[in-house]
Amino acid sequence: MSTRLDHRNPLVFDTHELGRRPGALQRLTRSVPAPKDFGIEGVIGVPLGSPVELGLRLESVMEGVLVTGTARASAEGECVRCLEPLSQEVAADFQEMFTYPDADDRGRSRTAEPVDDAEDEDTLFLEDGLFDLEPVLRDAVVLALPMQPVCRETCAGLCSQCGVRLDENPGHHHDAADIRWAALQGLAETIQDGEKDNMGGAEAGVDEKQEK
Repeated sequence: MSTRLDHRNPLVFDTHELGRRPGALQRLTRSVPAPKDFGIEGVIGVPLGSPVELGLRLESVMEGVLVTGTARASAEGECVRCLEPLSQEVAADFQEMFTYPDADDRGRSRTAEPVDDAEDEDTLFLEDGLFDLEPVLRDAVVLALPMQPVCRETCAGLCSQCGVRLDENPGHHHDAADIRWAALQGLAETIQDGEKDNMGGAEAGVDEKQEK
């Protein structure tokens, strides 16, 4: 069972001024605190309580209220290349229809085909002239955020061997032996060890002859 909308919630808006007059318009600007988990978990998001600037256009139509708007906020996260903290401005556009609960009775003809359950579940309804913008706003902001945030496009990241930041150490490198020569190098070392052993055995034989 859904809870009733609270008009004191900054993300709940009142449409009574439109008066259910098709074509009536209302423009609103509002700064609201970001709700919890407003972003991509573990990647980047708008911190809880930080300001989200909203610009909205509410238009009354036969079925309900068409809401068009833009949200602007500052998101924080971590660069996927160098793992340094980053801050990024995000702007998200959205548009959503909030339907009157009795819209089917008012706007649908008797011969119209019934709407399937899936479509009905996706419909957002007005409640006593109020609508909650949070789910629409959340979806829009998440889609506007980068899945792979970087501190800057030219970030060189970290050394894969030791983790040093390559932007701060542009000449950093590790000397690595060519793997194609690794087997030959091992064989050469084995031969050298065998020659030393043979030489040690020969010297021992010479000493024994001298003693005799």
